[in-house]
Amino acid sequence: MIVPDLLAGIGAGLAGGLTAGLLGVSPGGGLVVFSMLLLGAGQHVAQGISLVAQVPPTSLTGIRRYWQSGNRTPLRWIALLTFGFVAGGAAGALAANHVAEPALRWTYMAYLVVLDAMLILRGGRDQAKHDDKVTAREISWPALLIVGLLAGLSSGFLGIGGGLATVVGLSAVLGVPQHQAQMASLVMSLIPTTIPSAWIYWSEGSLASWPVLAGVIVGLLAGTDLGARAANRIDRARLRNAMIVFVSLMAVYMTFKALW
Repeated sequence: MIVPDLLAGIGAGLAGGLTAGLLGVSPGGGLVVFSMLLLGAGQHVAQGISLVAQVPPTSLTGIRRYWQSGNRTPLRWIALLTFGFVAGGAAGALAANHVAEPALRWTYMAYLVVLDAMLILRGGRDQAKHDDKVTAREISWPALLIVGLLAGLSSGFLGIGGGLATVVGLSAVLGVPQHQAQMASLVMSLIPTTIPSAWIYWSEGSLASWPVLAGVIVGLLAGTDLGARAANRIDRARLRNAMIVFVSLMAVYMTFKALW
């Protein structure tokens, strides 16, 4: 079963990496869905796969592509987002292991719907920024801390890495241009902030086999690079629309899983 598990993991990782690189989100959100869709994993196991796979620096290939295109992330942002993320992630993971799978699926679906609505209703703020990059001084530290905390909570509780919440929080709420927000999210995923959450899932036995995990990591490395290459050829409006479509499809799939 080693080779089939390895190949299945590569497939799930490649799909998750493509969405991560294209949309600048950490691979967690896509990995949860693709782990269930392609691997047949249960909700807790899918979330465990997602969190463990984000410990290695799989987003490094995507970050390099964004960097080459001139997108930068202030270190102040990363420090504040990370501080909030780690605290929220541990709390979310502790809570998730005491919640039944159907409740997690409905929560995941509701979370995606909220993010989708925020992208649709607040997306115009990105247009107002034109092509200017937002500097570190333009965003207050409490705002960045709150975005990190909420992203961490969603990461630990839903096993999704928090990249979606980070991108939506920065772009739709704080007005950061789409490419810059996506770069920040990928840099966040480079830091192994999911270690506390992943350890909690591991201690509860919510993990797949090691060949599956190894395959997922290999697939993420390749997929993130390909997705980031594509993202840098697409304007911010189309990227935002692509994210809306992606989040909507995930919400529909999670609704189906919750009902059946």
